[in-house]
Amino acid sequence: MSRRASELARRLAREAEAVCRHYLSHGKRAGRYWVVGDVHNNPGRSMFVRLQESSKGPAGKWTDAATGEHGDLLDIIRESLALRDFREAAEEARRFLKLPRIEQQTAPKPVPSMAPAGSRQAARRLFAISSPIEDTVVETYLQCRGITLVHHSGSLRFHPRCYYRPDEHSAIETWPAIIARVTDLEGRITGAHRTWLDPDGFDRIRLGKAPIDTPRRAMGELLGNAVRFGVVDDVLVAGEGIETVLSLRYVLPTLPMAAALSANHLSAMLLPSSLRRLYIARDADAAGDAAQAALTKRAEYAGVEAIALSPRLGDFNEDLHIFGLETLRAALRPQLAPEDVDRFLHASTVALE
Repeated sequence: MSRRASELARRLAREAEAVCRHYLSHGKRAGRYWVVGDVHNNPGRSMFVRLQESSKGPAGKWTDAATGEHGDLLDIIRESLALRDFREAAEEARRFLKLPRIEQQTAPKPVPSMAPAGSRQAARRLFAISSPIEDTVVETYLQCRGITLVHHSGSLRFHPRCYYRPDEHSAIETWPAIIARVTDLEGRITGAHRTWLDPDGFDRIRLGKAPIDTPRRAMGELLGNAVRFGVVDDVLVAGEGIETVLSLRYVLPTLPMAAALSANHLSAMLLPSSLRRLYIARDADAAGDAAQAALTKRAEYAGVEAIALSPRLGDFNEDLHIFGLETLRAALRPQLAPEDVDRFLHASTVALE
């Protein structure tokens, strides 16, 4: 940071609360912090601005617990007003410093606990500030993948400007994203999975994912947990990817399912005590074979019948996208236990007619 920028940041820090009240007006003071949704002044409690110097750092420093983004008061001025560069932010800061101050007395409040970036708490906050997927680019993306009806049981949400940083040395970008909640067997949120999307591009290679190096990332505690669709009783389908599981859920909307998010996590997924039959929706590759073998062994050890579901191509979303709904339904019929054909497949066929 230049000497001029450092001096401006120090002068603003002496007026940290006034800066927050002016540029983050949708927030409020909570103890030694100003709490708001994000640096763009959206309502919420995800972002914390330090109002006083302490052992944790100087006044004016802020962190968004949901995204890991951080900065100083000059960044707040630039982002909240959507200014183009440092020159415009510096001019606005100097203008602000000349304004008269109105002192406001507020009763001290408990200081909220900070959620480390990537933690369970940060995942919960990210899911909480996201919105329903209906009539958003999420529905467009899933329809592009062949999933016309999305039976997600509230486990998917939409964030219009989810932060993405390629690495710690790169600038933060924002892209619309699917936010999937990861839960434990009791339904508590332990993590979140993000799929960044390109609102303007649905080419055949990316099928709507953002043109970035890693358009999928997870945060929080994943091991043993999963993105769950429906409430498990005695039968469950477990697979790797969200799109793979939603493709099967399109065919079998009343059958509970879970996406473990990777082959390694699929092999380690915890099983409900009520489970009697487990369908393992394997991906057709070496990692999928290994995950199926490991999870089958664990299921059988627990007294659970394990049945593999195998796609014709690489995975079940690819099957749905290439061959269509009716062909996928016909391919699944002989792979299901006879009682489950009547219970889930036949019932879903009648419901869709």
